[in-house]
Amino acid sequence: MAEQHGYNTTSSANAFVVVFTVQALAGMWINSFIVAESCKAWFKKKSMNSNEKILLFLGCFRFWYLCTTWIYIIISVFFPQHLLHTGTSLTFAIFLCFLNSSNLWTSACLYAFYCIKIANFRHHFFIYLKAKIDRIVPWLLLSSVVLSLLNCSPFLQVTDEENSTSTNFTTHGIFWKVNEEIREHFSTIVLICTFGFSMAFIMVIFSAFLLLFSLCRHKHKMQNSSARSLSTAAHIKAMKSLLSFFFIYCVNYIILISTVYYNNENNLLTLLLLVLQYAFPVVHSLILIFSNPKLERIVLRILPCAHSCELN
Repeated sequence: MAEQHGYNTTSSANAFVVVFTVQALAGMWINSFIVAESCKAWFKKKSMNSNEKILLFLGCFRFWYLCTTWIYIIISVFFPQHLLHTGTSLTFAIFLCFLNSSNLWTSACLYAFYCIKIANFRHHFFIYLKAKIDRIVPWLLLSSVVLSLLNCSPFLQVTDEENSTSTNFTTHGIFWKVNEEIREHFSTIVLICTFGFSMAFIMVIFSAFLLLFSLCRHKHKMQNSSARSLSTAAHIKAMKSLLSFFFIYCVNYIILISTVYYNNENNLLTLLLLVLQYAFPVVHSLILIFSNPKLERIVLRILPCAHSCELN
């Protein structure tokens, strides 16, 4: 029974590595495409608009998050001896916490940017934000980095106490052993990380509520106007894109909190939750590409299947 249990655990881990490798490579390609196109537009115009700045930061954070996670999983599963009795696992944990938090906060900033840019409210403060949004975006991005660093600051407690405790952060097994040990011995990290993720989620909820309220109100006003069909179609498309982003952000938040407070290397549900969690930077980046007419045209020119469809 013990040998069978070990075999099932190993096979599940190997299957997870294969699935995540496909996810990671696809996500790295997608986000490197976003970064490359943003840099290309930057070099061509010698400047970047606010949307391109956010996409550049978001693409960079997601690329390195997927790349670093992939490397760590490969080492943890196939070469665990390289992590034993070193600070390598903690270094990875700190870096991944920063990148994941930056990803979530920058995504929230993107949603807030869309809310300010698209929504139409007559309150003087909202009008001020709309007029100053291009100056606010760099500060939003800087705030995302600072908040992500603060979210990782409790890991310093682990670094200070690592040598004074008997905790083995890299015991045999797969990478979530680190999360298990941190939950047991350093609950402050869990609480602060949860608080940081929750604040970003609240920001998305608030922006989504304002934006959808504004779009629904504008759609209702346009129903009897001469430009009803064009305006209504544009707003419905915007609402679908924003709702899809809001839905996958909610799912990602629920899964993220679930994996923070519970995971079990012997449970297939844990593997499924992790696969879904790492799918967020891939799926959302695809939505961003296909909701951007310029990026969508470039992707359709690159993809071989698009050329074959045109020839047919």
